[in-house]
Amino acid sequence: MTVQNILKIKGDAAIVTVPSTASLSEAAAVLSARRIGAVVVSDDGQRPLGILSERDIVRELGRRGVSCMTDPVTKTMTAKLVTCTRADRATEVMQKMTDGRFRHMPVMEGEVMVGFISIGDVVKARLAELSMEKEALEGMIKGF
Repeated sequence: MTVQNILKIKGDAAIVTVPSTASLSEAAAVLSARRIGAVVVSDDGQRPLGILSERDIVRELGRRGVSCMTDPVTKTMTAKLVTCTRADRATEVMQKMTDGRFRHMPVMEGEVMVGFISIGDVVKARLAELSMEKEALEGMIKGF
């Protein structure tokens, strides 16, 4: 299964972004309102500058306390992004996420972000793929 298939399964999920000028507090409000675990920091909605996750915010809160909540997201975001393309395989993406210990990844086409996937999206798609393979094998064994 490819990332393109995962994006199809997800449907028309808009990429949630915040501008680089947003505060941690503003980003946290977006995460809470949307019930998501990460946002892409982007000033134009197409070129990611970084990713800010709920983990990033909690880590900074634990380190500095609530005073960090007025900081710009750029101070806490992960700026060194690991990305994928639509053609990448789900197993490759899962491995990158596992090795890097992160849960969200922008899908890029050149310099432009065309999607955003989570480890949950990848696992869900992979489980569906395994289920189909199982059914196909059972059908072959039973003669269907």
